[in-house]
Amino acid sequence: MSTVRVVLPAHLRTLARSGSEVQVNVDGVVTIRSILDAVENDYPVLRGAIRDHGTLQRRAFVRFFACEQDLSHDSVDAPLPEPVANGREPFLVIGAIAGGM
Repeated sequence: MSTVRVVLPAHLRTLARSGSEVQVNVDGVVTIRSILDAVENDYPVLRGAIRDHGTLQRRAFVRFFACEQDLSHDSVDAPLPEPVANGREPFLVIGAIAGGM
């Protein structure tokens, strides 16, 4: 079992009533899917906020980063970098912003 650090954006922290960083336990290979499953298990109020309820696809305007890399379009089943899996580096869930005139 791996303990993974997850940084949440302010609007999800408010929903989860958590600090900026939460820790979740992940069995097996640490992937985006396994992290999000653990987050939604520990913080049920976040179900549907990060991923669509039906398709489990990443919501628009939500991005995933780890080790200074944008993982938003990577396979959710690809193993994440070792520093994330062993808790040295956090997995970041970022609320993207769009704008313009």
